[in-house]
Parts: sequence; C-alpha cells; structure tokens
Amino acid sequence: MSTEALERREIRTSHTAPRTTADVMIATLKASGVRRIYGLPGDSLNGLTDALRRDGELTWQHVRHEEAAAFAAAGEAAVTGQLAVCAASCGPGNLHLINGLFDAQRSGVPVLAIAAHIPRDEIGSEYFQETHPQELFRECSVYAELVSTPEQLPRVLRIAMRAAIERRGVAVIVVPGELFRAAAPAGARVTGILPTTSARVPGAADLAAAAELLNGAKRITILAGAGCQDAHEEVLALAERLQAPVVHALRGKEFVEYGNPYDVGMTGLLGFPSGYRAMEHCDALLMLGTDFPYRSFYPERARVVQVDIRGQRISRRVPVDVPLAGSVKETIGALLPRLTAVHDDDHLARMRAHYRRARARFDALARSGRGHGAVHPQAVVAAVNRLAAQDAVFLPDVGTPTLWSARYLTMNGQRRLIGSFNHGTMANALPQAIGVQAAQPGRQVVALSGDGGLAMLLGELLTLRQQRLPVKVIVFNNDALGFVELEMKADGIVNFGTGLTNPNFAEVAKATGLFGVRVERPDQLDGALRLAFEHDGPAVVDVVTVRHELAIPPRVGFDQAKGFALWAGRSILNGAGNDVLEVASANVRQLAFE
Repeated sequence: MSTEALERREIRTSHTAPRTTADVMIATLKASGVRRIYGLPGDSLNGLTDALRRDGELTWQHVRHEEAAAFAAAGEAAVTGQLAVCAASCGPGNLHLINGLFDAQRSGVPVLAIAAHIPRDEIGSEYFQETHPQELFRECSVYAELVSTPEQLPRVLRIAMRAAIERRGVAVIVVPGELFRAAAPAGARVTGILPTTSARVPGAADLAAAAELLNGAKRITILAGAGCQDAHEEVLALAERLQAPVVHALRGKEFVEYGNPYDVGMTGLLGFPSGYRAMEHCDALLMLGTDFPYRSFYPERARVVQVDIRGQRISRRVPVDVPLAGSVKETIGALLPRLTAVHDDDHLARMRAHYRRARARFDALARSGRGHGAVHPQAVVAAVNRLAAQDAVFLPDVGTPTLWSARYLTMNGQRRLIGSFNHGTMANALPQAIGVQAAQPGRQVVALSGDGGLAMLLGELLTLRQQRLPVKVIVFNNDALGFVELEMKADGIVNFGTGLTNPNFAEVAKATGLFGVRVERPDQLDGALRLAFEHDGPAVVDVVTVRHELAIPPRVGFDQAKGFALWAGRSILNGAGNDVLEVASANVRQLAFE
C-alpha cells in the first residue's frame, strides 16, 4: 500500500476512533464549530500537530511568531463572535502568546489557547525551557489550568471552552507534551461546546428608578459602546424618546454611528468636540454597554444611569446613580414603556449643529490633503473609506492609524472596525487581519498599519503569502512613532528615540512575493489603492505621509497647552527648529478650517 493510501486510511479511521488525547481534542473542537488553529509548531506540540495531520479537516494556520497566532485568533473571534483557537509550544513558545491573549481578554472575545508544557516529571526542576504557564496567563484569562493526566484532559478542555464562550474571554489549558500522544481515555465522549442564548433584564425596581431619573432630566446624553451590538434600532428608539444626542466610544462606532440622526460623534482624546460638549452640557448621562475609561471626559455634575450586562463593571469610571445590570437590547425594551416625559429638542439640536460644524472641518482637512505636495494621513483614510468595499473589515494599528480611522472611516451596518482599542498594543493590525481573513476568505480585509507596527511583526507578510490570504495592508510611512511623538509634545518633552529608518515597504512586499505599490504624492493615492483592492491576493500600499501632523483633541487643557509650548522652546534650543516649523504649519492648516 502506498504512503498516500496509508495516510488516507489513517485520516478516515481518526474520524471515528480517537487514538490519542489529541484526537479527542480535535474532535471536540470540530464538534464545537472550530475550523482552524493558529500557531507555530514545536516538539512539545508534536502530538497535537500530528493529530491535525491525520484529521485533515481542522486547518493549521501557520504564522511566523506566536504573538501573531494569539492576535489572529482574537481577530477571528472578534469578527465571528465564535470561539477561536491558538497554540504554542512550551516555554518561550507559549510566552509569546501573552500579548495577543491580553488583547483578546480585554476586548471580551472568546479565545482558547493551548499551551504545551515540559514533561510532567520535570516540572519544578528548572528543566530546559521551563516556565509555569498556568500562572503566567492567570491575569489575562477567565480560566487557566494545568492538565496532569490523560483522563483529565477532555474534561478540562470542555470547562475551558465553556468558560471562554460564556464569559467572553481567554481560556488557557496547559498540556505537558507527552499527554498529546497518550492513548485516548477509555470511553472518552466527544461533545460540542456550543454557545447558549439568554437575555438579562434588570429588575422592576431598578428600571423604575432609571425611568424616574430620566423622566425628570432636561438635557440627556447617551454614551454608547460595544455593548450596543445588535441593538441599533433600540438605541435609536431610545434617543428619539429622550431627544438625546448619541455619543459613542471607539468600540461603539461600528454599531451606533451609521443611520443615526442623533449621532454627534465620538468622545475621548481621538474624538469630536461635539461629542465632548454633548457630555459636558448634559444633566443626565445614560451609558449603554460601555466601559469608557477616560474619567476626565465624563460630566462633573450630571446624574448617571449605566447599563452593562456585566454588573461588576458598573461604577468603575464614574459614580452611578442608577445601575442596570442587563443586556442593552432587552434593557431598552423594558425601559422604554416607563419613559413618559416629553422632552424638547433644544439640547439635541445644539449638539447636532455642533457636530455638523466639526464634521465639516474634519472633512475639509482631508480634502485639503488631496492636492499637490505631501500626503496627509487624513487623506489616506478618507480615500480608503471611499474606495473600500461596503462590507470591508478595517483593522487599524494603535496610535495615529486608529485616530484617523475613528474620524474618517464611515460605518454602515456591514463594515467592521476591529483593533486593540482596550489593550492598546503596537503591531495588532496585520496579525488580527490574518485571523479575520482566514475566517472570512471572501471578504475585503484592510489592515491600516503604522510603519512601527508593521515593522514589529514584519514577518507576518510571509504568512499572508504562505496562507494565500488577500489582506490589503496600507502603511502610514512617516519615519516615526507618530503617536508617541504627539504624547511627548503634549508633555513638553523634546522628541527623542522615536525616529525610524524605514525601507520601501512596497519593495519589501515584492521581495516576499506580494503585490506592492508606493505612494509619494497625493495624486498617486487613489490609483494605488484601486490597484491593491482589485489585486487577487495580498497587497501592500506604502504611503509616505507627513510626519508632524497634529491631531488636536476635542478638549485642550492648560497642561497640554503648556506642554506644547515647552516642547517648542526646548526643541528650538536643541536644534530641532524645523520640527517646530512643521508643527506650526500643521496648526495653521487645521486652524484655517476652524
């Protein structure tokens, strides 16, 4: 019998008769809807990867760095809402997972991490590559457990998967390498671990208290977050009843911004002046599914009602007068009949007018960067927004790509916006895009990468080629860690250590077998993006952008103004006067649209 025939026979028999604990794991994952595992092989994973080879159905998504495996799983979980899986070998291998797992945990997406371990009888002896993964991952997981025997593994796997799905977070199982190859426990039963469906509604007394507060308020503002997913119509009905402007947190943008006549933009450092003012001038703030972290942007004297399905999150940021523990959709449905007061539209009308002015200024800035001269980053995102598919998934790197995405990407109910919005790590865009594209191969996936972020995990361009993933990577190439420089300016510190000596990323892409095109002038931008979007495969668009493009926050405090003044003076004294002139020019350009 040929080798191929033997392997086909091996695959067929593995479907019906699990031979090893790894076979049981794979069968359980498949029965639960998992279709791929992201990872990098290693000797302690050999039992698992060999079982994957025999199975032939569950895909091994090979990456070039374990950190990318965890990010990719997080990206898949974010776009599908379903459990995603990553795996890494013992010691240094699974240590690399931690940053991506922290991101998944803080984003509230279900991820299972399989962390291989050193041999059982060597644990505690400072063996080669020894770590204690179950302790290492404790802080970034809802469940982390060491498997000690083959009989224990199927049950711990089920517990871990259920914890990740129901608690919307990371579960880690730590498995000594030899256990993957151990004989399957006698009578091991394979069952799928599938999500449950339920709705949580606050009690009548809590709803009555919230209604009393809102009925008595004169100027109500809604702050909406990621918890408003699947509650778009309910949020709009509530805003209409209360005549309330709707401000969104960054993670709420994709769920509440579109088709919303009550929208007044985002608040926070990346937001709109109108979003900030709508919260500053309200006498009642209704928080819907958000844990917006920046306390300085909350109103000082308003009374607060907060709705969150995770009751433990209520009051973490601001004192709350009425806590409502429940899902946003169902809570609004129970609250609406109790809202009997008739509210005028003065507050809403003023904030909407403020938003229209702010929106017009931002759009004018983007249009001004489409002529001759240097390419401005606003113009890049505005062009991507115009030319991308109506159901595209956008994944911005942390820093200025996220800032411009928040201001210039338009959501429509089909598009998605996914990033490291809570953990705030560099280099998230490309590896998260890998997971999104693997899970939804027919969808347009656009990574908006900073030059620093892309360079940090540059090897994952090779993953795009090897896995044939048609991700479109747009690089903001300004030879600097731009957001770090902005923070230094605000602190009055001379920029130091932030400069980058970059290659031509389009040429790097071509060298790895990808499509690459470079943009150095505004008139090249649309054509380059069209070529990339139309290309049947992965593509890199390297856009050389202005380095010192200021992004003025919606509220500039005295300390920030003082910091910029100190930065300018110190920079001139340190021979960086040209940087000051560029920033001054950027200021003049922005003020021209005020």
